[in-house]
Amino acid sequence: MPEYSLLLLISVLFSGYILGSVPFGLVLTKLAGLGDIREIGSGNIGATNVLRTGNKFLAFLTLILDIGKGATAALLAEYFYPGLGIFAGGGAFMGHLYSVFLKFQGGKGVATFIGILVALNPLTGLACIGTWLLSAVIFRISSLSALIAATLSPLYGYYFSDLNLALLAGILCIVIHLKHKDNIIRLLNGTEPKIGSE
Repeated sequence: MPEYSLLLLISVLFSGYILGSVPFGLVLTKLAGLGDIREIGSGNIGATNVLRTGNKFLAFLTLILDIGKGATAALLAEYFYPGLGIFAGGGAFMGHLYSVFLKFQGGKGVATFIGILVALNPLTGLACIGTWLLSAVIFRISSLSALIAATLSPLYGYYFSDLNLALLAGILCIVIHLKHKDNIIRLLNGTEPKIGSE
């Protein structure tokens, strides 16, 4: 990786953070006249909670846009400054979780996380998507599927790419687990809802 100045690193990280901070789920549901997504279901701004409005199209669009902002941040940085995609991607991830537009509140970051991995190394991203899908088929629990995919992501990153991606995936995996602490408690108690049961 070329040598870059600290100012450039901070600028890339901050730019990724601003892009990641855009709360697409909240914006879309408000534009559709469905109110504030933070006041229903889990209060999350992601696609899973948007689905609880009953609007599958908006949920799908939220999913694509949340994936897209992580991928866009990483791809743009990588194109202009090779090697800095991980910084922009990490910034976008933190922006989604702690959005400057939502008083530093946000979502749980799984879709944005997937977008970052797909952009930086498609095989790693696809392996995580495949893991999520397989886990969802077996267990029928969205949060558990996400946690399994995130847990395996550092291994995928190392195998398909390099140590840098593995380290990024590992750090973001830890944050994802922390953001899913309530889900983990429900999983341990056997009270986490299954896909389609809500």
